[in-house]
Amino acid sequence: MSLFDSSVPAFVQTLTSLSAVLDKAEAHAKARRIQPDVLLGARLFPDMFPLTLQIQHACDLAGRACARLAQVEIPITADTETTFAELKQRIGNAIAYVRAFKRSQFDGAETRNVTVDVGAGQPVTLSGQRYLSNFALPSFYFHATTAYDILRHNGVELGKRDFLGEI
Repeated sequence: MSLFDSSVPAFVQTLTSLSAVLDKAEAHAKARRIQPDVLLGARLFPDMFPLTLQIQHACDLAGRACARLAQVEIPITADTETTFAELKQRIGNAIAYVRAFKRSQFDGAETRNVTVDVGAGQPVTLSGQRYLSNFALPSFYFHATTAYDILRHNGVELGKRDFLGEI
């Protein structure tokens, strides 16, 4: 299986379901008269990122992973979203960006060297295969899952099917 097949469809599926989860969160807030900022700023624990940053990071990880594997300039997006609508737009932009990649751009990506900062200013160089399998996908799913968990913890009625989305 190519790295294109292992990344692009997975990113699109999860980002699409994350957008639908935000629709449910917004409806939950309206129905229960919860200020949107309460959910958007919610965290699972005080030292963790709030919902907005979890979504922003998931979007960034998807786009940056594809860019690194295709050896194109890595997109930089300012983290300015403060509403459900703005976050949904960011997700939509990330989906469009990821979908624009062509399978041929990933040819040979398995063995290309990818250097990434894995935290604390420590760059690591991995093969494209190891980068996708051991860093990009786990990091992407961590932030998408944490966003889902924040909303579920705050009473938004979500289930596994909401996280998985359309298969």
